[in-house]
Amino acid sequence: MVVKCNSMGLFGMDSYIVEVEADVSGGIPAFDIVGLPDTAVRESRDRVRAAMKNCGFGFPITRITVNLAPADIRKEGPLYDLPILIAMLKATDQLSADISRCAFIGELSLSGEVRSLNGVLPMVIKAKEAGFESVFVPFANGGEGAVVDGIDVYPVKDVRELINHLKGIDIIDKAVAGNEEIIFSYMPDFSEVKGQYEAKRALEIAAAGGHNVLLIGPPGAGKSMLAKRMPSILPDMTFEEMIETSKIHSVAGILPEGGSLVRTRPFRSPHHTVSPVGLSGGGTIPRPGEVSLAHEGVLFLDELPEFSRQALEVLRQPIEDSVVTVSRVHATVSYPCSVMLIAAMNPCPCGYYNHPARKCSCNQKSIHRYLSKVSGPLLDRIDIHIEVPPVEYDELSGKVQDGEPSEVIKARVNEAREIQRKRFESTDITCNARITSAYLHKVCVMSSDAEDVLKKAFEKLNLSARAYDRVLKVARTIADLDKSETIEAPHILEAVQYRALDKKYWDTE
Repeated sequence: MVVKCNSMGLFGMDSYIVEVEADVSGGIPAFDIVGLPDTAVRESRDRVRAAMKNCGFGFPITRITVNLAPADIRKEGPLYDLPILIAMLKATDQLSADISRCAFIGELSLSGEVRSLNGVLPMVIKAKEAGFESVFVPFANGGEGAVVDGIDVYPVKDVRELINHLKGIDIIDKAVAGNEEIIFSYMPDFSEVKGQYEAKRALEIAAAGGHNVLLIGPPGAGKSMLAKRMPSILPDMTFEEMIETSKIHSVAGILPEGGSLVRTRPFRSPHHTVSPVGLSGGGTIPRPGEVSLAHEGVLFLDELPEFSRQALEVLRQPIEDSVVTVSRVHATVSYPCSVMLIAAMNPCPCGYYNHPARKCSCNQKSIHRYLSKVSGPLLDRIDIHIEVPPVEYDELSGKVQDGEPSEVIKARVNEAREIQRKRFESTDITCNARITSAYLHKVCVMSSDAEDVLKKAFEKLNLSARAYDRVLKVARTIADLDKSETIEAPHILEAVQYRALDKKYWDTE
């Protein structure tokens, strides 16, 4: 007798329907799983056998064949344990419920408990799109799956509970999505940063337009402190951004236990020893890297020149295209990575090149070698370059009034993002930093004075075509903060100012 049970598979961030077929027939006792299963799937035989016996069900001593269709896609992981068990119970007449409009996902323990899995959110989304009425997921993943409207999500603790539900004996309560936001015990605030008004202004512009930033200055000037306070002024996430970010975190298995959606923008700060694969994603079984885990948030690279050249060059295409493609022999997977890149670095190996008070101990050759670790193409992709000078004593001692709190800055950022949302509502563009070439001159309308200023700056600084585009995008954000429809000369002047440091440092021989 052949029976069918529905499940889901995972390929990158996408899911697909897997039909689990079970055939119980006479012959020499055997239990075979076919359909390109990996080791974890083949081991389901032992977990399912033990779970059935320990939950009080009979296990047939006969020939059993389980097929996972489509057979041409490799099946990975233990998520097929639960549907295989359900198919076995149906095939041996120990379960008679109609499961044609249901999907089952879950790993089993030997005692029959259902364990949590990665990637439940994209699988539930696909189950809804496929027209299933209900999906049964591990209890720990219930809140995650319940985010999806239009499908009943049942959180299952163990096999007995599930079978009682299917028989109508004891109905499982549907999962409910948690709407609580992660509360941080302490959120660093910009009001705690002494001085550094120019740097704080640059970071406000970056947050308002989603621009990449390079902070360069001596040790102890506050580069890392400024970067770590960026989450406090980033704009609120839209529901679509929450869903897409949560899908990545679900696939990576880093959603908080019992959590449903990522409601605050990610802030990822990998150590400089991170490998290129750790940064971009990959592995034998492709998984998201740091640049994708920071999707819709911030990727902070502290001590930028200390990262390997190979790791840094990996970032060139993803931060430009907002997507990273991982190609392996068995699969090619793409992950979104729309991130704000914030990088911090010293100007030389000792850190005191161009310091107003301390003498630099490096020679020009070592300075040039150190700065050359950051390639021109990568530098060109960073919209805003800002120098972070040492803080004066009066500012540190509190004799100068504290700066604005983060909530005040965030309010201005949200207003600027709302302007951009309305501007781009009929497109796929989410912020000024993502303006495409086709829309650049439509939305970046300049006054005649602004055009003259930009022309002179382009010729004097010898800007590249990419740098020209990025100056325009930053100027558009500055104009949005000023609530100006037209880009004026002061907006261009400020935007050009954020492109001058590469000439100050990288042109030095």
